Amino acid sequence: MSGRLVHIGSAVVDYVYRIDALPAPGTEKTASSYAHFAGGGFNMMVAAARTGMTVVFGGQLGSGPNGDFLRAAFATEAIETLTPPSPVMDSGNCVAMISSNAERTFVSWPGAESLLSLDMMAPVVVAPGDWVFASGYTLSYPKSRDALTDWIKALPAETPLVFDPTPVIMDIPRPILSRVLARTTWLSCNTAEAAEIAGPGEVAAVAALLLEAHCPKADGVVIRAGAIGCHVRLADGTAQTIAGFKVEAIDTNGAGDTHIGAFVSALARGVQPFEAARYANAAAALSVTRHGGSSAPTDQEIQIFLNHDAAAHGGTRRHMPRSLKA
Repeated sequence: MSGRLVHIGSAVVDYVYRIDALPAPGTEKTASSYAHFAGGGFNMMVAAARTGMTVVFGGQLGSGPNGDFLRAAFATEAIETLTPPSPVMDSGNCVAMISSNAERTFVSWPGAESLLSLDMMAPVVVAPGDWVFASGYTLSYPKSRDALTDWIKALPAETPLVFDPTPVIMDIPRPILSRVLARTTWLSCNTAEAAEIAGPGEVAAVAALLLEAHCPKADGVVIRAGAIGCHVRLADGTAQTIAGFKVEAIDTNGAGDTHIGAFVSALARGVQPFEAARYANAAAALSVTRHGGSSAPTDQEIQIFLNHDAAAHGGTRRHMPRSLKA
């Protein structure tokens, strides 16, 4: 494995309620189950760590019970936190409601993860061979975005930056978003986020525009489309739509995070981008068959899954063009 994943994002505690459907306004539902998990950026870090990458966290955790819960979860996954805890506030949380069709609805409350400064990030030193990940959530926080953008700008030119704009992309000021995209090495986003950046259209055209007009220094872009799979376009103009895998989904929370973590982990150990995308599709497919956002599989589980899938398709299943819209 080459280098570490240096995650400059946010980790929160997820409070997860399973319900048959969202309640109508003014009504009440009783959840069929409740649990709390480490969530947010933790989901992506777990995916990278479980597939063999050394992961360190350069964001900020809180000093209350949520922060303590997250530190214990980090320790379980051997993820080191490089920065001291906030002396003034706890980590934030997110209420996630998972409906019977495995879709999720979120309500979040920011905490210590929303307050980054260059002084606080001083212990985060990037070494040769490291990969850096940044999230749109951190860029959406008014008291974090400037520090993170300046920190990203100061990265060594040879350090790969992976960026996920996340569903809060509309809360990121366009000048900030443009600065980060201009430094991005790999952009991973879903179809809605891709359209928010580059405008609607067929996925191939949107991916090309993302590279040409928004991420001119990128090696490539990945546009995720859930169960359908993902579309990958490289800087040299080659592109493929990598088919997803048919599974029985019970919880889609964290699937995108799992996809990104597995993709970066595969790239870091030298896997070619299209094959890394297939590996990430498999990781995401396995994750949605399990409860919780931090449900990423191990490398061994992914390899077994891929081998079984290949055997079921006579060893010929690689990628399959699909019609995607961004």
